[in-house]
Amino acid sequence: MKMKHKIVLLPFPFDDLQSHKVRPALCLTEPISAHDHVVVAFISSQVPLHPLPTDIVLHAATDTFTLTGLKVSSVIRLHRMVSITTKIIRYELGHISDETRDLVASKLIQLFDIQHHLQ
Repeated sequence: MKMKHKIVLLPFPFDDLQSHKVRPALCLTEPISAHDHVVVAFISSQVPLHPLPTDIVLHAATDTFTLTGLKVSSVIRLHRMVSITTKIIRYELGHISDETRDLVASKLIQLFDIQHHLQ
């Protein structure tokens, strides 16, 4: 099953790892291995006044926002990632636009300081 770039609802852990809340998340990978794990990034409706360099704000006023399935402007927090089994995904809301896909790739390269060296 294709998962990459989909926005899903799942029980996302709090920082203390003792509790969770059902929240939207962006799937950053296709399912990995026989265990069907995917890496996801947290999505919050609490859009910061000053987003971090790795944040991607999804504005409700844009033409492609309805693709996401989200109800209000939100922020993808790429620094808040976790690997989860697809079994805990409660619902698929939607997906991100091609433009946002490119931005996610660019921000992940920045986040992990990935350097491309030509030989």
